[in-house]
Amino acid sequence: MMNFPYQYQASATANQTGEVILHSEGLADIASAAPKDFGGPGDRWSPENLLVAALGDCYILTFRAIMAAMKINWVAISCDVQGTLARVEGKTKFTEFMLRIQLKVPSGTDDSSANMALQKAKSGCFISNSLSAQINFETDIVVLPEM
Repeated sequence: MMNFPYQYQASATANQTGEVILHSEGLADIASAAPKDFGGPGDRWSPENLLVAALGDCYILTFRAIMAAMKINWVAISCDVQGTLARVEGKTKFTEFMLRIQLKVPSGTDDSSANMALQKAKSGCFISNSLSAQINFETDIVVLPEM
């Protein structure tokens, strides 16, 4: 790892109507539009979807790194994220996020170590650390039967 701070760059371009094209060097462009709630087509990624997805993505990537460092074997993880967008004091903002995480581990996995890793990922996710909204977590560890 290099030393902080890191810099990330992206650009957004659009015409008077239609999609917004999101671009970052070396990555595939993403077509974005307003969500259906705000008069958009509802069939494109929106800034709202991208933020909610970034929270789940960051949590899982942080979890992966922690599990590798702890040398704990695991099978799969899913992170369903729901963001609540509300009007507060005249401003539209996300007020709450709910992350529902399911971790599948092989038989014989130490539950307390897996739980510790889930908690470390919660405190280590820099996207959640960057947001002012309330962030809630529900976790479920599923121990898979021996094969």
